[in-house]
Amino acid sequence: MNLKNRKIDKSWTLFLDRDGVINKKKENDYVLKWEQFEFISGTLDAIKELTSLFGKIIIVTNQQGIGRGYMTETDLKIIHKNMLAEINSSGGKIDAVYFAPQIKESNHSDRKPNVGMALKAKKDFPAIDFRKSIMAGDSLSDMEFGHRLGMLNVLINEENILTKNHSEIISLQAKNLKEFVLLIKNLT
Repeated sequence: MNLKNRKIDKSWTLFLDRDGVINKKKENDYVLKWEQFEFISGTLDAIKELTSLFGKIIIVTNQQGIGRGYMTETDLKIIHKNMLAEINSSGGKIDAVYFAPQIKESNHSDRKPNVGMALKAKKDFPAIDFRKSIMAGDSLSDMEFGHRLGMLNVLINEENILTKNHSEIISLQAKNLKEFVLLIKNLT
């Protein structure tokens, strides 16, 4: 499935991963406190523009740092509270943030690529139609998450390398959210 000739409007939902999409990812480490959180350049403006295009924007993020005992849910909620305040003050809007605190090895239904967080979002926002949703993430597990639900998938990857092995589940690729905004405006 691809995005070409799709009419993106307020009936569509955008699902966003957090680390590596909204904020800079810490290699082999976790963002454990607000002072370590750094927005990727252009992201706040991009979210403002995406807010005008999509009916809902939902963040779905695996946060196994909690499950590993490196941080608490309270620590994460402080990060998210500050992140949302910055996004709001920049003119953007995130409708909800869902996180999976379980470790990868648990294969918990909430951890991407499993779809538990999306099902929770659908329960909270019954108008969400996964066939009219886009998952934007920086990992294969994000793409599998979206694919399992019938979403269109956008791989956010600075290297902009599309692997042929996974092209059937990746609809579009962009270096960052800023480039995604430009691409989606040109496609629709």
